[in-house]
Amino acid sequence: MPNNQTVICFVDTNIWLYAFIETDDETNGATKSAIARALIQKSVPVISTQVVNEVCVNLLRRANFSEEQIRRLIESFYEKYQVIELTKPILLLASQLRQRYSLSFWDSTIVSAALSAGVPVLYSEDMQHELTVEQQLQIRNPFRDDFTADGPR
Repeated sequence: MPNNQTVICFVDTNIWLYAFIETDDETNGATKSAIARALIQKSVPVISTQVVNEVCVNLLRRANFSEEQIRRLIESFYEKYQVIELTKPILLLASQLRQRYSLSFWDSTIVSAALSAGVPVLYSEDMQHELTVEQQLQIRNPFRDDFTADGPR
């Protein structure tokens, strides 16, 4: 994908955490934090209520965010991004995906939400890189060799 194209994508919790919590972990000459921030800025992220919840609990525990900061973050997520609510159809699809692709419970709900949003790409560090789900959604790890702080190569 050329760098000048905006990608609509689903962004998993771990990418958001790298964006919010500075790390020294480097890949491709940039920190994971820089790559995560660039990915979010250069795309049109979609998230789910599960991602909102996971980001908030981790920021409370690991980054000592205050409740005021968490409230502002929740407001910001809902103002800036499409947030997919976990509905009965999404949870039932997640069950099918667990059987078909041997995904964990939590990963299957993320994948199901991404499928319901109709996005072509799900960015996650924790899932199988380049797995294509239901011939519609490709899982990509943005910290692999083909990504930089400037975005996908």
